[in-house]
Amino acid sequence: MSETKHPKGLPFLFFAEMWERFGYYLMIGIFTLFLQDDVKNGGYGMSLTESYDVYGTFIALVFLTPFLGGLLADRKFGYRASITAGGLMMGAGYCLLAVHNITVFYFALALIIFGNGFFKPNISTLLGNLYNEDPYKSKKDAGFNIFYMGINIGAFICNFFGAALYNFFGWGHAFMAAGVGMFIGIIIFWIGIKHYKHVDVIKPTKPEDASLSRIFSLTILPALVAGIIGWIIPGDVFGSDSNDAFIFGCIPVIYFYYTLYSKASSDEKRPIAAMLAIFTVVIAFWAVFKQNGTALTKWADSYTDRSLPSAIIGGASKLQLLQEVKYEKGTFPKTDIHYRKIKDENGKVIEETAYHPYFKNIAPAQIPPEGEPVKLINTSVFQSVNPGWVIVLTPVVVMFFSFLRKRGKEPSTPSKIAWGLVISALSTFVMVAAVYSGNNGMEKNSAWFLIASYGVITVGELFLSPMGLSLVSKMSPPRLTALMMGGWFLSTSIGNKLSGILATMWDKYDNKANYFLFNFGLLIAAAAIIFMMLKWLNQIFKEHNAG
Repeated sequence: MSETKHPKGLPFLFFAEMWERFGYYLMIGIFTLFLQDDVKNGGYGMSLTESYDVYGTFIALVFLTPFLGGLLADRKFGYRASITAGGLMMGAGYCLLAVHNITVFYFALALIIFGNGFFKPNISTLLGNLYNEDPYKSKKDAGFNIFYMGINIGAFICNFFGAALYNFFGWGHAFMAAGVGMFIGIIIFWIGIKHYKHVDVIKPTKPEDASLSRIFSLTILPALVAGIIGWIIPGDVFGSDSNDAFIFGCIPVIYFYYTLYSKASSDEKRPIAAMLAIFTVVIAFWAVFKQNGTALTKWADSYTDRSLPSAIIGGASKLQLLQEVKYEKGTFPKTDIHYRKIKDENGKVIEETAYHPYFKNIAPAQIPPEGEPVKLINTSVFQSVNPGWVIVLTPVVVMFFSFLRKRGKEPSTPSKIAWGLVISALSTFVMVAAVYSGNNGMEKNSAWFLIASYGVITVGELFLSPMGLSLVSKMSPPRLTALMMGGWFLSTSIGNKLSGILATMWDKYDNKANYFLFNFGLLIAAAAIIFMMLKWLNQIFKEHNAG
């Protein structure tokens, strides 16, 4: 991050975003485990399906509100005020999750959802504005890659803190740590304010732009009404009331972006059309990628060998990264998840008892004596694998594109996104191999399968996610940058909700390989669509001097 190569404001935005993501991913890393935990342990005792539904709805709404936050920042509040307000709301929300009360719980989630709406699109827009100035324009892709690494440093370290605090104090202290991280991020943001206040400029509107009051009356209010209708209509059109409410509520917002395109001037129409096309296609990526908090967390929890070599157990214990479980009969309810059936060589059940779910698929010879404690790495620590790969691979990807750029062969930003989808699709084959290696869940798998799958999808992510932010910053009309950044996060939101819906189908797949192959089909179909549009996308990209 040399001063001669990048804007002086980059380090401050880097660390502000790092600490914001520390809080968010600490919370997300333990979220479904917390919801499923017994009430006596500080959780809410939800079933797998219920917890995944709440998770999917929450992460969907977290990325839906940037539409609103970007709009208000563009038109009314500016970026610094919006980022500050959003960060304070999120910090308060994380801290309130420590209060074990269902009403406070949903209020805390609402604070996080709206806080993220003000923070997320506007800090990315502020960074993009810095790179719109000479001599930094040619470094925009690299700047967003560096910024993206900051996101993942926060996401990497947070899960170790979350695991240690949960093991030592309980869920509440882990959520409080997330709040503290967010407040640190806001402090850093304000320390560096002098380096980016000059690019915090509210752009003038054009005559064809709808007023805020019109947008609220024709978009926000209808979205709320549609969401309420989706919630109360009889039956579950899309699987649950929350799914119905979310999908119905998205319709007016999607229509708003269509009218934004239809009413745009001739010189703005094509870039807006290109961005909306990409937004639509990358929904499939987020639907698969965001299963790290659901299906892949389930895989880590129940299908992965989480024991450690004796040589490193001592160090992990000192860091409070190990949870202790016991093989005790009759402690758990007799559900399919917690019920263990041991069969003889002829397939006849010879033992049928309820134990800790971790022991469901351990070979009988490896079962410890009853009552003996077993130390396992916390499930939430596996949430650090993906950001860990991002930290390792970001410099490699940046150097790779720099190498190609010097030879005049660097792919366009749309091309990078298309290849990102293909690479991400390949990660599902690693999990298919894991399914067959573990005899479809009958035996524990090596953690290396999960680590390898995360590694492959991380390469795809680095081709796609920071490039999407860069694309919006390059191609958006200046007066619509934050609003179009909200559109990028809208596609993320819809994908996030779809990830929750897909995860609720986990138990319906007897052969788990088919679950991962379905994910492969989604990603390959999305990649094929972008490749078919690539000539058109690249032409628009070139026409508007986007790189």
